[in-house]
Amino acid sequence: MPRTLRINLSVPGYEVCTAATGTQALHAAADAKPDVVILDLGRPDMSGIEVITGLRGWLSVRIIVLSARTDSSDKVRAAAASDADEPVVETASFTVDLMAKKVTRDGHDVHLTPTEWGMLEMLVRNRGKLVGREELLREVWGPAYAKETHYLRVYLAQLRRKLEVDPANPKHLRTEAGMGYRFQQ
Repeated sequence: MPRTLRINLSVPGYEVCTAATGTQALHAAADAKPDVVILDLGRPDMSGIEVITGLRGWLSVRIIVLSARTDSSDKVRAAAASDADEPVVETASFTVDLMAKKVTRDGHDVHLTPTEWGMLEMLVRNRGKLVGREELLREVWGPAYAKETHYLRVYLAQLRRKLEVDPANPKHLRTEAGMGYRFQQ
């Protein structure tokens, strides 16, 4: 399976690092600081859950667990371990709690529509990175809306009014002209 994953992920341009053991996986993660970890629970030197626990001790990363095991309890424990607490992201003017799906500004809860939350969540999860317009539209509205860029302008303006200190000069919800949007902490 590692060889197949490496080939299939390398073709579109992803940088892939594989490890045969749990110990090697922990060392590779320390060196590479990955954006995503794909983990097979069957490691020869330690359990996949031990690898997840080791990663969670110092690295905030998405973990996708793959397993050929038939024991459901192993899969449930791995899923619980890999679904670490989502971060609470704080800015000078507002706080986003991804796990609780809650936004506060000046100590008060901010009501967001499901669409506003979807946009904010995607931007916050990719903080510091450019999120393309079509990608944001596909994720929040669905594939049929990938070209409806005017939706983004309307909803981003609403988010800025609710969250930014100066919506006309946003500090956190940034537009990258012609490309997409970026959340800056």
